[in-house]
Amino acid sequence: MKIYQIDSSARKDGSTSRALAKKLLDKIKKPEDEVIYRDLDDEMVFVSGLTESGMKIEEKDRNEHHKKMFELSDKLVSELKESDIIIISAPIYNYGPPATLKAWADLAARVGETFRFKPDGRREGLLSNKRAFLVITSGGTKLNSNEDFLTPWLKFILNFFGIEKVDVVSADQMALDYEKSIKDAEMQIEKINL
Repeated sequence: MKIYQIDSSARKDGSTSRALAKKLLDKIKKPEDEVIYRDLDDEMVFVSGLTESGMKIEEKDRNEHHKKMFELSDKLVSELKESDIIIISAPIYNYGPPATLKAWADLAARVGETFRFKPDGRREGLLSNKRAFLVITSGGTKLNSNEDFLTPWLKFILNFFGIEKVDVVSADQMALDYEKSIKDAEMQIEKINL
């Protein structure tokens, strides 16, 4: 089995979302499993300079930024397609996703690769038969409250790609009671069965 772990926190050392994602990985990974790791804080480009809607620019019209953008997009799509299980760790920043996670979603959304349009105009995700785990952390935002724009957005994006089995591990409102939030998240991880 291939497990795709994606970390998106801008913090490297001391990141709670990264630490919890590692605990989750250690819990579900079997010795024969392969892990594909991506740290969005290390390498990310933002979609820009498109000439039409969608990720489309004729190769002859691509500048250096475009080439880098498409090269990374191709890698991200390939990593998603190859994986069986996806772990995405993300802190809530200003009520929404980290900018790098939004950029990842923009680069991974490719017509004919991760989704397609049906003849009736409806969208269909092409990455079915995968399971995703979201590790969401926050300082003050309560998960799934009216102020949490990360969790529903990320679930929607994964569903859009065809990934419908999405479980959430949360350590929210850590600023109020850090120890309780971490303990709750660790208990959620312990209860996970594949």
